[in-house]
Amino acid sequence: MATFKITRVNTTPFEGQKPGTSGLRKKVKVFIQPNYLQNFVQATFNALGADRVKNAILVVSGDGRYYSKDAIHIITKMAAANGVRRVWIGQNGLLSTPAVSAVVRERVGADGSKATGAFILTASHNPGGPHEDFGIKYNMENGGPAPEGITNKIYENTTTIKEYLIAEGLPDVDISTTGVSSFEGPEGKFDVDVFDSTSDYLKLLKSIFDFPSVQNLLSSPKFSFCYDALHGVAGVHAKRIFVEELGANESSLVNCVPKEDFGGGHPDPNLTYAKELVARMGLSKAHSEPNPPEFGAAADGDGDRNMVLGKRFFVTPSDSVAIIAANAVQAIPYFSGGLKGVARSMPTSAALDVVAKHLNLKFFEVPTGWKFFGNLMDAGMCSICGEESFGTGSDHIREKDGIWAVLAWLSILAYKNKDNLGEGNLVTVEDIIRQHWVTYGRHYYTRYDYENVNADGAKELMAHLVKLQSSIDEVNKVIKEIRSDVSNVVHADEFEYKDPIDGSVSKHQGIRYLFEDGSRLVFRLSGTGSEGATIRLYIEQYEKDSSKIGRDSQEALAPLVEVALNLSKMQEYTGRSAPTVIT
Repeated sequence: MATFKITRVNTTPFEGQKPGTSGLRKKVKVFIQPNYLQNFVQATFNALGADRVKNAILVVSGDGRYYSKDAIHIITKMAAANGVRRVWIGQNGLLSTPAVSAVVRERVGADGSKATGAFILTASHNPGGPHEDFGIKYNMENGGPAPEGITNKIYENTTTIKEYLIAEGLPDVDISTTGVSSFEGPEGKFDVDVFDSTSDYLKLLKSIFDFPSVQNLLSSPKFSFCYDALHGVAGVHAKRIFVEELGANESSLVNCVPKEDFGGGHPDPNLTYAKELVARMGLSKAHSEPNPPEFGAAADGDGDRNMVLGKRFFVTPSDSVAIIAANAVQAIPYFSGGLKGVARSMPTSAALDVVAKHLNLKFFEVPTGWKFFGNLMDAGMCSICGEESFGTGSDHIREKDGIWAVLAWLSILAYKNKDNLGEGNLVTVEDIIRQHWVTYGRHYYTRYDYENVNADGAKELMAHLVKLQSSIDEVNKVIKEIRSDVSNVVHADEFEYKDPIDGSVSKHQGIRYLFEDGSRLVFRLSGTGSEGATIRLYIEQYEKDSSKIGRDSQEALAPLVEVALNLSKMQEYTGRSAPTVIT
């Protein structure tokens, strides 16, 4: 058995190691600086404290982006030196973010042990490669992201760190082959367990959904299916789940081989970046597909986000979570006893609110960031939740879950079509959406992303919007000069959230303008980029009249878009005449 000793390495702080909503994200060139990753990892161990680190079992894996394997070896050696008892690594270092959460919550070791936390190596939907992004975040024993109390401590520690611990003499473990490697250190035995990346996650999903009914749908000659992993880690799970378990044709899978640079693409599942799927589903303006599949879906780099498409039909994430909530009890066995409650992030459209009111469900509006949902779920107050940024999930884990969302939709389609897979017309994705709008009304909704804008200009724009809120009368005067056909603003604020579970207060979570007719404008700085600033503008208009729910979304929202861009002075502050992405 190989032995190692513990070495203390002197180091100095790096500026800017403050975790955002989903950990620390920077360019690879930043992370590969000597001691940069090590400082952050040691700061995390120090923030957790000896009681959470000594004899712990940690999961260390991620989306396979460039630098991941090097990072896994570094973290493993640091874990050993800090007294961790065992490290669990998905084969080839690959685990989607939802799979990590499932492993932390569900996996039981040979000796009956369970994981106590996880380092997830991902920059989510951001591009990968030597010149692109890398990221790291820590998840707690509940499988969810570290709360602000921990992330604030991590950041404080990065500003004062003087040394880190690493195991000298511990070899790089072969992570391409499953099995346990054991080593001996000053404080006893240390194990590295490389395990199958999909088994635990699949076992959990099979306990949630009726796999035979989904299999019947996928095997029907009437139904066709397409799943695009954008060369992210979801591809590892896709073949096992959709092809081997559910019987889909392997040709249904697109870009399902994970690559360190995501094939040179941008692994963000939206209409701009998922070009191949968009074309295949008949939604490309440049290419007309004669016979698109009935159902299509895409994942992001780490597999926690999803985009759902019908034949020539886009499903907004805000509608998606509302429709899943409206149909979950009937279509998904896990929810057959009823929903405990539902929740959405503040910028997400109010489509879920209407469902909650109609079904008499507890409803929560939280800041952007999955950890806020986690508190509600741990307290047994929330079953289904979603974010407009293509994130949907439930209380089966403590992360958003892209494959779960796809299986939820397939389950709804299977339920709606249980009597007509032989004869009769198929109930389509579009049919389900349009019927939902007839029942609950339609929330016309769009998001404009201005990526990598000058950070100072972005801050000035936000400050300008806050200043405007001091006089609603003045705001309405400006709006009427821009568009006389737009309703009056009745309330404007910076969203602030008091957590009903732990009492913590989160301020400055986005700037809101709420209109008399139920419309909303929301402006927010995103915390998921690696450089510059990303301004996100959310525009929403509610329509109850069933005769007016069939309009093109961008056409219906054009007056509000014009107001938003002029009111914020977007071009003046950012220098941009158009957004980077429209969803």
